[in-house]
Formats: sequence, C-alpha cells, structure tokens
Amino acid sequence: MWKIVEFLYLRLTCRYVFGQKLTRDMHFRDHVQHEIPVQVYDGSQHIDIGMVESYSEHFIKINNTAYNRNMYTYISRPGY
Repeated sequence: MWKIVEFLYLRLTCRYVFGQKLTRDMHFRDHVQHEIPVQVYDGSQHIDIGMVESYSEHFIKINNTAYNRNMYTYISRPGY
C-alpha cells in the first residue's frame, strides 16, 4: 500500500515542472496541499516567492500578501 501512496504522491507533485505557469484553481490547490513554492511576477519583474497560503477566485495569498490573480503571473518552483 505504501508504494501505491508514494507513487500517487510522486505523480501528483511531478505534474508541475520548474517554471510552469499556474492559472487554475486545481494548480493552486495542489501547491497548497503539497507545499510547492510559487514565484510571483509582475510582467517580467520578480515580486515574491513562497508557499501559497490560500487562494480564491480573485486573489492568491503568499507570504501574508494577497496578490490579485489577474494582475500577476504565478510560476511553479518545485524543488526550490
């Protein structure tokens, strides 16, 4: 049974590659559940990096800051 759980966990976390753009609720949910870091960009300028604390239809909360989902780009940073 542990092998199956480990395989499912690896399959889920490996679904994201370093630098992948995050746009859907399921992307943010997976990053919350598996504590995968996310980098925030404003255009090409790096703004922040950290774990997603929460998310909604309009905002993503990282490092106690709520970022508007439509104003910023969110990039997956597994292994960071």
